[in-house]
Amino acid sequence: MVTKQFNGAHDEADVRRADSLAREIFSDVANKWALLIIEALGEGTLRFGALRDAIEGISHKMLTQNLRMLERNGLVERTVHPVVPPRVEYTLTEPGQALRVTIDGLCDWTHRYLGHIDASRTRFERGPATR
Repeated sequence: MVTKQFNGAHDEADVRRADSLAREIFSDVANKWALLIIEALGEGTLRFGALRDAIEGISHKMLTQNLRMLERNGLVERTVHPVVPPRVEYTLTEPGQALRVTIDGLCDWTHRYLGHIDASRTRFERGPATR
């Protein structure tokens, strides 16, 4: 994948443009695993195993890939402690903490409208006559 470089142009910040850096970043962080990792790290610094335990259903591979992507985007900091065996910890950076506020809002929205969405899905699955 070719990584876009920010040149200060307004177009680069427009997520609606296919060639914008903002869309690339949005695509990176707008996936369920990245959102759940950021939410889990919002509670504090965690080691890999504790982070995997905190996110039910995530595989070792998916956690590794998403942590690397979040680190690349400057949202997560990886600290390796020089001990044997090495101890690696992950924590949110300032931009990661700021994104967590947005994710918390999304979680609040989900809790608030879960019943509505569930009822809508049920009506939809019954077919057009019940919509």
